[in-house]
Amino acid sequence: MSWDFETDPEFQTELDWIDKFVREEIEPLDYVVGNPYDVVSDQRNALIKPLQARVRDRKLWACHLGPDLGGPGYGQVKLALMNEILGRSVSAPIVFGCQAPDSGNGEILAMYGTDDQKEQYLKPLLENEIVSCFSMTEPQGGSDPKVFKTKAELIGNEWVINGEKWFSSNAKFADFFIVMAVSEPDESPYRRMSMFVVPADTPGINILRNVSMREGSEGTHGYIRYEDVRIPADHILGGRGLAFEIAQNRLGGGRIHHAMRTMAQIRMAFDMMCERVLSRETQGERLADKQMVQEKIADSWVEMEQFRLLLLRTAWLIDKHKDYQKVRKDIAAIKIAMPKVLHDVASRALLLHGALGVSTEMPFARQVIDSYYLGMGDGPTEVHKITLAKQVLRGYQPTEDLFPTRHMPKERERAHQKYGQFATLTDDEV
Repeated sequence: MSWDFETDPEFQTELDWIDKFVREEIEPLDYVVGNPYDVVSDQRNALIKPLQARVRDRKLWACHLGPDLGGPGYGQVKLALMNEILGRSVSAPIVFGCQAPDSGNGEILAMYGTDDQKEQYLKPLLENEIVSCFSMTEPQGGSDPKVFKTKAELIGNEWVINGEKWFSSNAKFADFFIVMAVSEPDESPYRRMSMFVVPADTPGINILRNVSMREGSEGTHGYIRYEDVRIPADHILGGRGLAFEIAQNRLGGGRIHHAMRTMAQIRMAFDMMCERVLSRETQGERLADKQMVQEKIADSWVEMEQFRLLLLRTAWLIDKHKDYQKVRKDIAAIKIAMPKVLHDVASRALLLHGALGVSTEMPFARQVIDSYYLGMGDGPTEVHKITLAKQVLRGYQPTEDLFPTRHMPKERERAHQKYGQFATLTDDEV
């Protein structure tokens, strides 16, 4: 029997190095680098490329990829432990070659791309010479693929794409887009769409605006209108009508990676909250000595540790089964838990920092807003609750009896039949 909550010493050495490297070298970048996805920025490259080289030398580059694609092929448990650290910094994932959405887009190209597509797009993407964009959600229907309107028509030897996409992250920096569009309008809802590789310089791609998540910050989520965008017929990924299947495989990994990095934000807020209550006094005593503050610390720690264990267990199950579909309910569960835990812990940290906590001089207001974003991204929480409930209920059977199977009078009768000679209490006495 194997059951262990410890990291093996060899990998713990790597985690210790990552922790120090992120704290000393990468976290300061977030205040000076601009946008880490802007690969044509000289300032960005001068700061990030030397750090990427150090990560490569340590053999920690693109750890989610197998050796055939230049990575060590770490499983999800190791990735979870790494991302608990990397998630503290916006720049850290790109320094380690595992940033979203490029990591998921790279997996799509590796699994479904042609040799030419891999040479033209995948290879430079994995080297972080370019970045990419996943263009799926639409303004009239969000992430519900059954109501998507963007269409792709095969005319001669070209696909012609028309429609609008919403919240296409990093569109302004991308060299290519992976676009999900209706190509088989007469098929069933989940077989109507295909995925396409669309070079960013293709005529007809119009970024209407770049949406920001916070007032005053740079907008990076593209609102895009595709107008008669023409691409070669061979720029389809996987085959006609396979977009939903491809997206589910991609999003399964993406959802757990988001959760891993969110765990880092939760931990950071919790650590800052603990420091604060030990450092401030009011009404003659430390905040840490007030019972209502202690309740906030206790509730936060319990929620944080519950989420972390659920996350690591899900990562372990993915490593075990090598099949996201078999872990579907577990991934749904972490997607449900993730925004609430971040929201609750960050909100408490914000309150315990007083007016400073509300200001832009602390990260808590941003984290609270991010919790709502996480509750909508990759499918809203409510959808995942439905998925989880359906998956859980598949493991149960209804009873045809008038009363429940564990109805106590029935259980008592069964006990009397089995141990009748020892039964001395009447039903009323029991």
